[in-house]
Amino acid sequence: MEHLPLQPPDLDLHRCPALSEVVEEMRAIGKISIPTALTGLVLYSRAMVSMLFLGFLGELELAGGSLSIGVANITGYSVLSGLAMGMEPICGQAFGAKQRKLLALTLQRAILLLLSASLPISFLWLNMKRVLLWCGQDEQISSAAHVFITFAIPDLFFLSFLHPLRIYLRSQNITFPITYCSLVSVVLHVPLNYILVVHLKMGIAGVALAMVWTNLNLLICLLLFVLCSGVCNDSWVSPSMDCLRGWSKLLKLAVPSCVSVCLEWWWYEFMILFSGLLANPRAAVASMGILIQTTSLVYVFPSALSLGVSTRVGNVLGANRPAKARTATLVSLACAVGLGLAAMAFTTLMRHRWGRLFTTDAEILKLTSVALPIAGLCELGNCPQTTGCGVLRGSARPSTGANINLSSFYLVGMPVAVLLGFVGKMGLPGLWLGLLAAQTSCAALMAYALARTDWMTEMERATELTKASSAPPPPPPQLIPITADTSGDGSGRSPSLVEDRERAGKPCMKHDVEGASAASSETDHLIDCAG
Repeated sequence: MEHLPLQPPDLDLHRCPALSEVVEEMRAIGKISIPTALTGLVLYSRAMVSMLFLGFLGELELAGGSLSIGVANITGYSVLSGLAMGMEPICGQAFGAKQRKLLALTLQRAILLLLSASLPISFLWLNMKRVLLWCGQDEQISSAAHVFITFAIPDLFFLSFLHPLRIYLRSQNITFPITYCSLVSVVLHVPLNYILVVHLKMGIAGVALAMVWTNLNLLICLLLFVLCSGVCNDSWVSPSMDCLRGWSKLLKLAVPSCVSVCLEWWWYEFMILFSGLLANPRAAVASMGILIQTTSLVYVFPSALSLGVSTRVGNVLGANRPAKARTATLVSLACAVGLGLAAMAFTTLMRHRWGRLFTTDAEILKLTSVALPIAGLCELGNCPQTTGCGVLRGSARPSTGANINLSSFYLVGMPVAVLLGFVGKMGLPGLWLGLLAAQTSCAALMAYALARTDWMTEMERATELTKASSAPPPPPPQLIPITADTSGDGSGRSPSLVEDRERAGKPCMKHDVEGASAASSETDHLIDCAG
């Protein structure tokens, strides 16, 4: 990325961007977001294949697999995904600042961080049946869920490499290879499921192993691409002790990023739990499942836009171009509003037909058709707030996003959902109106946070972040050799005690000479080391 001279802030940061600048930013963000959206659609189809094979096995396996996937999202996948996002601002800004070696150091640190987090998560998953029974879940379903999540444990360690590697590549605007590798792995996902589930008759464990194997194939494909193409030679350094230092900046970004992601992911899982407490829990849970699958599909597009603007904002801030960061923010938010309108139109027009792709049950279809337009309204707020979260990540402000998500989803949305869904007897639509209240407040708070952004300050923070993250360790203290020439003879040596005594006209006693020799012998090794 070329470094252009900055224009005066009053002229460059307080004007409407020209049409050519808007087009330039749309191209730059689209170069990242479009391949990312394609990757998201490919990976979404992988999840659908897994659900189809779970349904093929039977009702118990489908319920157990669905339960275990929900638990895995809450306790594992959301945590790893959120922690990995902490490296986004460092890598994005380091690439813009041409500090390429910092990308590799951050990649190595993030992998170690995720591997460390995977250990306690694995222990929790090994005891999942006990946890589910303690929560009052059915014993047979809990047993099936325990089998699935136990065989899925290796996925945690593969994702500990996969998440940081994808961010490492995306920060350098390398996106299409991720899409191609994802497509190859998903194409292999279908025969893997068939072999493990149908041919080897491994049941629900086979579905879990196929999911793990697919992520392993994706990781291998990406590693082969990196090694064979050489595209990352300029930004790679071999692992060393440096990756064990400088963790403070990464942790300060990773922890709030994790909190922000988890708060939003967990809300949808709570929605499923709440729907099971309604008057007709079977139809409510089934309809909620259809609605969440629908929002997951729609979410692929604002999520890709969020990742694109996060990378773009980080790149241009690292390159000392705050005006372009502001323009990228405005352009991405405008695109997000367009995506929200498209999602609302889609859910409204398809409300009577979309549910028939999943079921023929009249009660489920009725609930789905009522709640689907509300879900579309939620996307009208969700798309801009998701994109805004990307801007905050790119400018290294994940704590702001975490605070917004906490206040919007749990201090506004959840009380409204409980009040309308249970007290107001509105049922499933009431729960979704609670989500609508959360998304509305979230979008408003996000707009306020972005409107108050001082882009010159963010540019200075980006400079400090890349310097602090790549700062070498302080050098070890060195002993200064004693070389003062106090003897006056030009030899650079100090006068001996005997010489001092002789110059002063005083007699030199034997114990004085012996003491001086002993003192000298005790410091000789220090002087030798210093020399």
